Amino acid sequence: MFTGLVEARGTVQLLEKNGSAIDLTLEISELITNDAHIGDSVAINGCCLTVVEISDGLLKFQAGAETLAKTNLGLLSLGDQVNIERPLAANGRLGGHFVQGHVDGVGSIKSIDRDGEWITMWFDVPQELALQMVPKGSVTVDGISLTIVECRQTAFSIALIPHTLEVTTLGQKQVGSVVNLETDILGKYVQKLIPLTLDGFNERR
Repeated sequence: MFTGLVEARGTVQLLEKNGSAIDLTLEISELITNDAHIGDSVAINGCCLTVVEISDGLLKFQAGAETLAKTNLGLLSLGDQVNIERPLAANGRLGGHFVQGHVDGVGSIKSIDRDGEWITMWFDVPQELALQMVPKGSVTVDGISLTIVECRQTAFSIALIPHTLEVTTLGQKQVGSVVNLETDILGKYVQKLIPLTLDGFNERR
């Protein structure tokens, strides 16, 4: 379980094809590597991956075919930066929202509107994910817990403060960039339960 509060950025140092999977080696700050162990879970752009190898300042992960199909990890190149978050400690503060690290799909940046140091971004998103979003609700974009400003049938917007732009990869994105999306788990359960509740109500009538 994660919170969507990015702790660091990692840099892609090595990408190796391994059948339909890839081995992904990242250079990450000592804050992360000094506390890492083989088998640990780490969110990479919001995607929960397992540490399989540790060397000087480097962590190695493996991403399978399903992960590559559902996320933007297969689009990474050498030198690209990614957002990093370790799992929430049992005594930690939940500063963002409950993030599972199970990416639901990808979206793309539709527009970037600047207002001084602030930025409003619009994202194109599959309709099935937009149905799980509400204004002032939470969404995870490339592992970042963000608040939705507006949502439409196939799009939503967020307002980014200077701090978020500085410490995450969103400040580096361009129109057309592909991002990982995870909708709020509460919205998923509500969406699933409503038809069941209505069916039960209709049966009682």
